[in-house]
Parts: sequence; C-alpha cells; structure tokens
Amino acid sequence: MDNLTVRTRKWTRLEYDRLVEAEFFGPEDRIELLGGEMVVKEPQYSPHAAGIGLVQQVLSAAFGPGWTVRPQMPVALDEESEPEPDVCVVPGGPRDYRDAHPERPVLIVEVSLSRLRFDRERKGSLYARAGIADYWIVNISGRRLEVYREPIPDTAADFGWRYGRSVALGPEERITPRALPGVAITVGDLLP
Repeated sequence: MDNLTVRTRKWTRLEYDRLVEAEFFGPEDRIELLGGEMVVKEPQYSPHAAGIGLVQQVLSAAFGPGWTVRPQMPVALDEESEPEPDVCVVPGGPRDYRDAHPERPVLIVEVSLSRLRFDRERKGSLYARAGIADYWIVNISGRRLEVYREPIPDTAADFGWRYGRSVALGPEERITPRALPGVAITVGDLLP
C-alpha cells in the first residue's frame, strides 16, 4: 500500500443507529449519516437557528392537523443515510414515528448560511436519490428560497441523482408545497 492510498469505511444506517442507541455520541456531537459517511452538521449561528424556527412555524400553520413538522430530527432515507434536515414535513402525528424514523417526507427544508454549496449539491443529490419530490433551501445570505423538484438520474452528481427543475424565489414571491396544492406561502415569512 503506498502512502497516498487511503481506505475509508462506509457505515450502514443500522450500524449508525446502534451507535446512537448506545449513546456513543454526546449532545455536542452534531453528526448525521449521509451516504454511509458521518458528517458534522452546520453550526447553529443565530440567523440559522432563527430560520429553522420560522420555517417550522410557517409550515406548521400551513400544513395543520394530520401532518408533523419535524425540526432537526432523523429521516431514514435508505440503508446508508439518516440525515437530520433542518425541517421536514411528514404525514401523521409524532406517535406514528415512535418505533421508527419517517422514511418519506413530503417536504425537506435546509436553512443554509455557511454551507450553501453542500446543501445544493451533496444533500440535494442525496434527497433526489431518495425520491424526495419537494426540497427547499432557505438561502439566508441571498435572501431567497431555492426550490428543487423532479429528481432525475445523473451519474455526475454526488449520489447519482439531482433535481431536474429548480427556481429561486425572492421575499415577495409565493411558493406552494407539492403536498398542499391549495396553499401559498410568502417566501419572506421563511427568511430570518
């Protein structure tokens, strides 16, 4: 083995869950599993935390009963991924996920301040691969909402998939979640 060869080990979601259950990670360990790799999450700067709170508040009001808006909680996407998106919306109530994390959110939102490229490319490819039909990025520094839809295969993308359609919306524009065709949300309400 030459000095430039580095071997890495991929983790499965089952192995990762066992580490979590064994309390291997402490509260200060902000880690999520993405494509078999343990990745350190973005720091919680004040604008980032405020953005998460605003998205949760607006989406909870928009979706209402029958839906759960989950801030920074795990999603069981596939056998090697258990991300903790800033906010996701899933059908049902909290007790529906007592024994297992949700697998198919109808909407995932990342609030991005310092890792915009990572959220666009790496997480976007992961969510597209999982078939998430509605992926939003609250772009704090750009003061806009980026909306990604229509997952398509792309061998050049990080996880072999990307979104075929994207649009950036300003604070005065409105967005309709795919799961709620009769509801329009003003983008400015999501921005800190």
